Amino acid sequence: MAIAGLKLITLALRDKNGALLTGDAGLSASGIFEVTTAMLGAKSANITNISANGTAIYGNNTKVDQTQTKGEPSVALDFNDLPFDVKQKLLGRVSDGKGGYLQETRPRVAMTIETQTIDRKNSIYFGFANGEVQETAANVQTDTNNEVRVDDALTFTSFGVEEWNNEAMKVYFSGDAKFEKTAMQADVFGVSTPAPAGN
Repeated sequence: MAIAGLKLITLALRDKNGALLTGDAGLSASGIFEVTTAMLGAKSANITNISANGTAIYGNNTKVDQTQTKGEPSVALDFNDLPFDVKQKLLGRVSDGKGGYLQETRPRVAMTIETQTIDRKNSIYFGFANGEVQETAANVQTDTNNEVRVDDALTFTSFGVEEWNNEAMKVYFSGDAKFEKTAMQADVFGVSTPAPAGN
């Protein structure tokens, strides 16, 4: 199935036990942070290393099989204008109380990347429940007769999730008859799903 566009990136922080962090500890009051057009959105999310070749197995003078290898996805993210405080929290930088921010332990970051089918009728989500974000470089440039912007270029490294058979990424399809966005958010971000009425 072909996909088209980058509709929305959603981020959250989870604690060491996998619970969603909210309020001051998280990225928003609810803990869920959508990178909307109000902050100029995101340009790209280039996912690599989704899968990897295993080791070839030979028998009877020919290749007969190969070992199974888990992918180790990473995502090159390009945001147009992330809020400063959100970016520092994603990176694990902590305020010194005087306007400075120092690198400390990187937090557990969860993320969904939403794209769409080419008819725009359904969404495909790439979900990452456990990873960390790094800023490896900042290419600061002088303005010329045009304003020269430096985007928020971050790298997300995904880790295995025990509940996902230790896989590092899960794909969701809104066109599936059993798809529920709240269930996906619970799966990826650690959001508690509401109890059924009467419980």
